[in-house]
This record gives sequence, structure tokens and C-alpha cells, in this order.
Amino acid sequence: MKKTTITAPKILDAALELADVCGWERLHLFDVATQLGVGLDSIALHYREKDQLVEAWFDRADHALLTRAKAADLITLDPARRLEELLIAWLDCLAAHREVTGQMLLYKLEPGHIHLQVLGLLRVSRTVQWWREAAQREAIHLHRIAEESLLSGAYLRTVLHWLRHPDEEPADLRAYLRRQLRSGPLLMLLRR
Repeated sequence: MKKTTITAPKILDAALELADVCGWERLHLFDVATQLGVGLDSIALHYREKDQLVEAWFDRADHALLTRAKAADLITLDPARRLEELLIAWLDCLAAHREVTGQMLLYKLEPGHIHLQVLGLLRVSRTVQWWREAAQREAIHLHRIAEESLLSGAYLRTVLHWLRHPDEEPADLRAYLRRQLRSGPLLMLLRR
């Protein structure tokens, strides 16, 4: 009988499927191990703690964003439209488990989870950095700092909007994001 290799993506997928049923808070790593027919030691080889599954989930979305950046049509778009396309790819990657994604974010914000809150801020920063790089933004010094700050705000507002409106039409989400990216100060920076 051939033994199935347990990989990090398989563990993440199993955790997401279980969390869709029970919720992120009620998900336990021993449940994931049982679902996969392995011991906790097999899970621990890939994930030292539950929060690493959250990071892996957002890493997957970052990868989708970076994959979209390889498309030849992207560079022909204006900067705001490039950023729009990339963030939509990021959100589309998460869409299959939207409710669990929101639960993961709440988990990171729980009082007493200061270490997770700090990691959450670092995650936002990392994703915004990849978003800017994928859009080939070349701003430096104060221009870069202002752009990063404004893009972080647009990113957070859009993600919260996306989480709060699960039945929204894709065109309406795009229109919301477009408004975020074309707001006064950010639009001026993106024209440079």
C-alpha cells in the first residue's frame, strides 16, 4: 500500500476545508491530522503552530498576485489599473474561503495576542510591498513612503469591504477598489 506524502499545501487545504465547517477558532491541528490520517508530528514538520497556516494562506494569495504580475497585458495598463488587477487576483485567491479568511484576521486581532497582532502588521506591510513591486512602482524616498502609506490604507479598506460584502458583484468590488486607488493624494502619486 502506497503511503500518501503529506505536504504543506495539503495540510493547509485540509485545514481550510475543516474551518469552513467548524470555524477558524474551533479548528485544532489534531483535527487536521485526523482528517489527513497522520499524526501531529507530520503536521509539525510543516507548521509549528496554527498561525503559520494563516501565514501560508496569505502567502498563497501573495503568490497569486505575483503570478498575475507575469501577464504581458499588465505592463500596458496605467499604474492604478495595474494595482487594481493585482489586488483583485489576491482577493480572488482567497475567495473560496472568504469567511474563514475573515475569521483568521479576527483571530490575529484578539486581545492578548500581541505577537499575532505584530505579525499581522508585518503581513500587511509584506503584501503591500509585493503589490507595489508587482505593479512595478519605482517611487523612492518620501514619495515611496507616502505611496506605501496610502496604498496600505486602500488595501485595508478594500479587504474589509470585500469581507463585509460577500454577495457583492465582482464589478462592484472593482468599482470600490478603483475609487480607493483614484482618491486625490494617491492618484497624484500614481501619476508620477
